[in-house]
Amino acid sequence: MVSAPQKIFRIRREYNTWVADETLEDYALRYTPRTARRWTEWQVANTAFGGLSFLALEAIGAAIALNYGFTNAAWAILAMGVVIFLTALPISVYAARYGLDMDLLTRGAGFGYLGSTITSLIYATFTFIFFAVEAAIMALALQMAFDWPLIACYLLSALVIIPMVLYGITFISRLQAWTQPVWALMLLLPFLWFALVQPQMLDGLTGLSGLSSGSADFDLLSFGAASTVIFALVVQVGEQVDYLRFMPQCTPANRWRWWFCVLMGGPGWIVMGMLRMLGGAFLAYVALQFGATAAQATDPTHMYLSAYTRVLGDYGAALWVTVLFVVLAQVKINVTNAYAGSLAWSNVFARLTRSHPGRVVWLVFNVAISTLLMTLGVLGALEQVLGIYSNVAVAWVGALVADLAINKPLGLSPRGVEFRRAYLYDLNPVGLGAMGLAALVASLAYAGFMGRWAAA
Repeated sequence: MVSAPQKIFRIRREYNTWVADETLEDYALRYTPRTARRWTEWQVANTAFGGLSFLALEAIGAAIALNYGFTNAAWAILAMGVVIFLTALPISVYAARYGLDMDLLTRGAGFGYLGSTITSLIYATFTFIFFAVEAAIMALALQMAFDWPLIACYLLSALVIIPMVLYGITFISRLQAWTQPVWALMLLLPFLWFALVQPQMLDGLTGLSGLSSGSADFDLLSFGAASTVIFALVVQVGEQVDYLRFMPQCTPANRWRWWFCVLMGGPGWIVMGMLRMLGGAFLAYVALQFGATAAQATDPTHMYLSAYTRVLGDYGAALWVTVLFVVLAQVKINVTNAYAGSLAWSNVFARLTRSHPGRVVWLVFNVAISTLLMTLGVLGALEQVLGIYSNVAVAWVGALVADLAINKPLGLSPRGVEFRRAYLYDLNPVGLGAMGLAALVASLAYAGFMGRWAAA
């Protein structure tokens, strides 16, 4: 019997070309081989650290400080910072050591081949929520400067990211290296100015009362509510891991350098994150002192505009400096959000459809969803969105860390991360069960079914 000749359509050949080009794919569906880890430890760490430019940190710090008071916000930032550091540590180390992204780590840490599809969907949700938030902040800055229609600013803020992410870490590592010094200088300048010229502003910040709590004193319920918002950031380690998997092999010659760079690019992100959230609370307080409304004081663009106006003494100059800083910061983080989202969606749809048109397709898909979220006003509901999302996110990361940090050292699971399908359950009840139970209890508590103390 003679089989009919197979006809491969042109578009199919183009897709095959995209998928075969690892400069475009960046090993979206498999582990990163040692031959592909050609960047130095410092380059990988700097690329991972470059994603910490996101101004949502200031927005979160401002929101919880204004709602629950500075005392409750500060303690929540400190407590959640410690938790996030400890959960990010084993994830970062295993990812850098074995060249694995979050999907492969989760797959081999108690969730199974198909079970990790669920967590990849959770992770993809994180990336498009934060892409939308960061792009919305950038869009508001552009509208303030150029008075363009807001929808046009939304589209520009989203679409400009796509060409920067096409070539993955190859281009992103260069972008972060080029922009890091300028961004760091523009970030620190307002804080240094207030510390040297108007240090008395810090005195008033510590007595800031919350709009919801009505008090500047510590309150356990307000502390819990503030912590819930911050807890959603526990998934940020996934974006750090997407770069850390390119870390070169640890050897006796580079051992200390390797560990320092893994710590800096992995769990170390939250150290800067904690300072940025506290800085957001301070800038919100400064904005209020100079006539901003509570809504304006939680918008990073207005925060930095108010601060730069004090620093430069001229509103016009301050506006352009602020817009430049916001655009620079948001581009730096959204190339990471878009990149991480393209990897997550690649894994989700490769399992569901058993086909993979290429990471580039899912990059565009992720940006499209984020643009839709922007038009629905996700920035205005940031606190509520993160509060709900954190219930599921923490359940996933908690189950993953339990396997990496407890089960493996105790010999309850294989010491390495076994991610090959032939050696895995499709749906492993260990990880999925732990995550599902934790998410259910957290959601019921958050909804108020277990009382107001559990809800906080």
